[in-house]
Parts: sequence; structure tokens; C-alpha cells
Amino acid sequence: MGKKKVISEEDLDELVLPESTDVFGVALKLLGNDRVLVRCQDGYERVCRIRGKMKRRVWIRVGDVVLVSPWDFQFKTRGDIIWRYTKGQVEYLRKQGLLKL
Repeated sequence: MGKKKVISEEDLDELVLPESTDVFGVALKLLGNDRVLVRCQDGYERVCRIRGKMKRRVWIRVGDVVLVSPWDFQFKTRGDIIWRYTKGQVEYLRKQGLLKL
């Protein structure tokens, strides 16, 4: 096994924007078992799962801005976290007027 290449947050150029039902949110509390309480921009507080692709690659802390995809059948209470934004990306989103948290 070789060494794992570490990519700093400044090197990430990719920026994922919300699609039709996706909303921005802020992580309020880590609940354990890959779940996070998130206050979303549409006014709801949702218990969100960290999707499997992100579980051990991206660490989410309290106060991080995330992109949430609400579930179809429990729209107001549940969702999936599909992206975590870096500090530079959050500043860019605020300047563009997309983020109002």
C-alpha cells in the first residue's frame, strides 16, 4: 500500500449547486450513526443522513454549510447530505446571493 494523496480544500475547484429540490443548510448537531441535524434554508430542521459516498471521505462538523436533498415521502423532516462546502465556496455563494443563512 502506498501513501494516500491528500488534497487540500484550496485545491478543490468543483462547486456543486442545488438542483430542483435541493436546499442549502447548516449542520446544527451531530447525532451519530452518520446522521446530522440540519437547519435548511427553506425553514425546516431535518435529520439528514450522510450519503455513503461521503461517509469516510468528508468530515462534517457543526456549523458547516451543506447541500441537502430532502426525501420524497418525509419532505419536512428527513433528507440526505450530498455535499459539504468549503469556506471559500461559502463566501462565493454569499456574494452571488444564493446563500442566505
